[in-house]
Amino acid sequence: MEYNTDYIARNWALTYSGRQGIDDDDDGDLTNSPSGYIWDSCKRQNLTYRGYGEYGGRVSQPDGSFRMEGRVPGLLGHMSPKFGLPVKPGAKVRDTDRVEVFLEELRDYEKNGNLPQFMVMSLGEDHTEGTRAGGPTASNDLALGRLVDALSRSRFWPELAVFVIEDDAQNGADHVDAHRTVGLLISPYVRRKHLDSTQYSTVSMLRTMELILGLPPLSQFDAAATPMFESFTDTPDLAPYTHVPARVDLDAVNSKLAYGAARSGRMDFSEYDKIDDFELNEILWRAIKGADAPLPPAVRRAIAYRGLNLPDEVD
Repeated sequence: MEYNTDYIARNWALTYSGRQGIDDDDDGDLTNSPSGYIWDSCKRQNLTYRGYGEYGGRVSQPDGSFRMEGRVPGLLGHMSPKFGLPVKPGAKVRDTDRVEVFLEELRDYEKNGNLPQFMVMSLGEDHTEGTRAGGPTASNDLALGRLVDALSRSRFWPELAVFVIEDDAQNGADHVDAHRTVGLLISPYVRRKHLDSTQYSTVSMLRTMELILGLPPLSQFDAAATPMFESFTDTPDLAPYTHVPARVDLDAVNSKLAYGAARSGRMDFSEYDKIDDFELNEILWRAIKGADAPLPPAVRRAIAYRGLNLPDEVD
């Protein structure tokens, strides 16, 4: 979805500030845009699609069904039933476990030649649990590396493109701009050793995926977004990617003595966006940089672009 409904525009300011939001009792009619999500567009265009966690309820149930917290029926019947299930009863689900589920399905896709044309996946362990005692410290990077490694060695690699974006990019501002985030584009058709200085947005990624799949825009926002043309070439490089084994202990957990451990223990990490992001950012920063390290101020830049042939002076 790339259209912010009037309900969402008004309600998010309440919920993000920790105040009581407005309940939607209309089964998503107020939250979901008329054009739906990109997988709804795939359905309309008769393209195959599959979801791994994202917007499908992030926790599988023992019977293989999903808790549809996001209430997006377009993904019902298209969710991976094992994604999000613990390897052992009661065990914490790691991103490496989640990727193992996908790799198992990838082997079946290889055997049957039926890789879905569009897939969406949530690997959310990079949200962390702050410094909660006993909470894990790493796994996300290895999970992504193993996923790309396997895809690049599959029969489908010559026609694949993988887009990676950080969720909640507004949380954890850096020294350049609070709106800036990490964006990765992985494909045989991605330019190698090339500097692309185009200012892309998240919607640019969506528009690029639509163009690859032959999908129409969902709204005026992705229709007007800058596609990532400059990042691609028409000469593929089919060399596979080899992931680097973890150089840290993936079983390491936070100590009770870690900075902010007690406060992290009182936070609700059962789902994204249920904690005070400013407090979590402060805990993570000082846990890494030192208890007395000053917090960097958030930098927000206004960018003006003169793309029209206007006169030098405007009355």
